[in-house]
Amino acid sequence: MRAVVQRVRHAQVHVDGALIGECGHGVMILVCAMQGDTTDNANALVDKIAKLRIFKDDAGKMNRSLLDAEGSALVISQFTLAADTSRGNRPGFSAAAAPDEGEKLYEYFAARLAAQGVPTQTGQFGADMAVSLVNDGPVTIQIER
Repeated sequence: MRAVVQRVRHAQVHVDGALIGECGHGVMILVCAMQGDTTDNANALVDKIAKLRIFKDDAGKMNRSLLDAEGSALVISQFTLAADTSRGNRPGFSAAAAPDEGEKLYEYFAARLAAQGVPTQTGQFGADMAVSLVNDGPVTIQIER
């Protein structure tokens, strides 16, 4: 699985003009299931993100995890993270998991993150979403598991 993790002050997602998910201080996670990914990949990615030390401690150093900082998460499905731009100008997405498998792993990922104790909200898999955020730092990290 691939993810882009952004430390945020606030993030939200709308579908058809309606707010469907948001988070405050914490992270917005764009996540993509790749072909061949399993729940083991999702578990490893969740564990890494929950413990990733990207929040400032009292000395101002990035030394606290999402769990330490008592942050929340907004998880957004993002199949375009599978983009292959090696040929031509139109990206290919054949490395992404099939939609039914991608949706299962996306939902599993979000549920597993919530089970770790992170308040978690989500976007809507496969929907045309309007996502907004206030990036904190900015801190943006790519992770693959």
